[in-house]
Amino acid sequence: MLSDGLGSGVKASVLANLTATMALRYTAAFVDVRESARTIMDTLPICEKRKISYSTFTIVDLDEDGKTRVIEHGNPPLVLLRGTQPLPLERVSITLEKWKDRNIRYSEFDTQLGDRIVYFSDGVSQSGLGRAGLPLGWGQDRAVDFLCRQISGENEISSRELTRKLVAEALANDNRLAKDDITCGAVYYRRPRRLLVISGPPFCKERDGELAELVRTFNGRKVICGGTTAGIVSRLLQRPVHMSLDQMDSEIPPASEMEGVDLVTEGTVTLAKVAEMLEHSGIKSGARKNPVRDLVTLMLESDIVEFVVGTRINEAHQDPNVPVELDLRRNIIRKIASLLETRHLKESSLLFM
Repeated sequence: MLSDGLGSGVKASVLANLTATMALRYTAAFVDVRESARTIMDTLPICEKRKISYSTFTIVDLDEDGKTRVIEHGNPPLVLLRGTQPLPLERVSITLEKWKDRNIRYSEFDTQLGDRIVYFSDGVSQSGLGRAGLPLGWGQDRAVDFLCRQISGENEISSRELTRKLVAEALANDNRLAKDDITCGAVYYRRPRRLLVISGPPFCKERDGELAELVRTFNGRKVICGGTTAGIVSRLLQRPVHMSLDQMDSEIPPASEMEGVDLVTEGTVTLAKVAEMLEHSGIKSGARKNPVRDLVTLMLESDIVEFVVGTRINEAHQDPNVPVELDLRRNIIRKIASLLETRHLKESSLLFM
């Protein structure tokens, strides 16, 4: 759902949130398109100055089999990208008896694996309005060309990164002082990205081989947290571990490198900082590049995060001088898994060994 409320500030925010909430509930309940649109428009409060009730909305309803239904009202046209090519969409206009001056467009199409659906508010297409070279604003065509260039440069770019780049470019058109609400949403129809996070040696040493085999055969990105764990995998798979000195941070132990593993970090200290960053809404702009940021980035770019937690006691963490926040590894990872699910809408699983 994407909605842009009339006006600005608190009023626009209330209108947009009210519209998006109603649209989401009606769509989930399979209410008829015309009935949903009519109810939304009838419910919105009347603006005292303009004497109209108005909030744009774009609703994208995508099934797992690729069947897609789109309802648009007031926003710039939705874009369907297949690779780097925008595809034309057949739209049917819907007229409501009470709102004959409003144009509601409905389209239906089958999405293929690899397709992207991108939709944005007019704060994007009208960004830079009046500037030299942009007398009529950035425009729909230029915004679409920008999207195609980004995908061409990075075929697997995530929806999160693609929308952030489009919003950043629109903001740059306005000299970083937005003249209107700038919002963008994207759907990337693809296979789920999986991430394996292993931390801690198995309780029984006899299962060390099982742990190493999991690293070797896992289909997805892999992270090892903990020097002892990395040592076990390195020994059994005969892959040396090399410490990386590229990212030196006074608070975070440096990362290491191992063939076939995307990231190797220290254990409990790093995981505790990861939990802290996830609890505060992820990576903030300007955050230092270090193993914590790298691990959070991998988690947020993944759809399914699978944790394998060794339960062998690490004697270093039984020292009473260790800070209280360095809780047992399993509790920290439980917290991370919970934050990924509740705050960042990821799927996670826990396996204790």
